[in-house]
Amino acid sequence: MSTALIVANQRAAGAQAMAEEARQRFSRHGWQVVSLDEETGQETLDIALVLGGDGTLLRAAEAVRGRAVPLLGINLGHLGFLAECDLDGMAEAIDRVVAGDFTVEARSTLQVVVDQADGTRWAGWALNEVTLEKAEPQRMVEVLVSVDGQPISNYGCDGMVVATATGSTGHAFSGGGPVVWPDLDALLVVPLAAHALFNRPLLVTPHSTVRVHLRQDSRTAGLVSCDGRRTVDLAVGGQMVVTLGDEPVELVRFGQAPFAQRLVNKFTLPVGGWRGDQG
Repeated sequence: MSTALIVANQRAAGAQAMAEEARQRFSRHGWQVVSLDEETGQETLDIALVLGGDGTLLRAAEAVRGRAVPLLGINLGHLGFLAECDLDGMAEAIDRVVAGDFTVEARSTLQVVVDQADGTRWAGWALNEVTLEKAEPQRMVEVLVSVDGQPISNYGCDGMVVATATGSTGHAFSGGGPVVWPDLDALLVVPLAAHALFNRPLLVTPHSTVRVHLRQDSRTAGLVSCDGRRTVDLAVGGQMVVTLGDEPVELVRFGQAPFAQRLVNKFTLPVGGWRGDQG
């Protein structure tokens, strides 16, 4: 029997009713349905239906980590950049999943290792971004950024973001980084409010290692955050090391709409006057 996991943002209006509607529709197709509270972490899951915005999808990605479960996002939020359809398309989306009428898009992830000055180590991962931010709001962190063992620059800043192409439309975007097409495997490094002459974002290869060292002269400690969900304090003298991860997150897709179309639709970009391909 096929099994669907339903992950819903309970703070969204109508989410509980929509989750029940989805459960009934899957059940009519003979599927077993479980929630995050019900699933054991050991059972085989064929799909995860996510009712909410991008934050809910990130929670679902964390829940199914390591099990190669495709995520189908149904947008209940304001933007829902990772979602495949809105609420009015949920019934058709479930029917297509049951029929196997979909493709899977693999999105790159990040692996981060945090090395403290006392020798202790913490490891984590992220779909969107890993950030090193200042622990004290009134102060700046002083960091040294290196790529592939080569020092690039010192920064006095609010923080540093290392993002995937997926995360380029998230925290990195708000920090002034570029939008990166999701099929481009690369690491995006974005300083946040840097007091430095060289404060431009960097786009480095998927094989690169990005190291952010919290300098001894930093007047505040830092906080390392993975997708805003998994955090660890970083003391002065420590560092975070970020590389491309080896476990992608799989997203359900229907059709082959180009990313440019998704970008225009999600951000409501002005494209008036476009006359099609001019050759």
